[in-house]
Amino acid sequence: MSHIALITLVVRDYDEAIAFYTDALGFELVEDTDRGDGSRWVVVRPRGTGTASLLLARAKNDAERASVGAQTGGRVGFFLHTEDFATDHARMTAAGVRFLEEPRHEVYGSVAVFQDLYGNRWDLLQSA
Repeated sequence: MSHIALITLVVRDYDEAIAFYTDALGFELVEDTDRGDGSRWVVVRPRGTGTASLLLARAKNDAERASVGAQTGGRVGFFLHTEDFATDHARMTAAGVRFLEEPRHEVYGSVAVFQDLYGNRWDLLQSA
């Protein structure tokens, strides 16, 4: 096995999730295919990378709806690496991304925790 290709993120609505990840975070929409049963195969990933992508899966029952925004039990579960922390932090803030803390400069790099539109916690991280 060589790499993780997709990570499923359960969302309320395909279109609002696509808008957040592409507009606010600057991801690219890789695929949006109608599966013919009311569901879609929606894949987004950070622009210009061939790394792991997110499969945005619309919640279809009560159990899945209950997990939206809490897929990692309130912990930071996603880590978005950047080459230019200050620029990306400013761009994301201007786009309405909610940061839960001021940027920190740690031994390992610059970091700030933010939430996606559902409340999932992410680290924006530039390695030292």
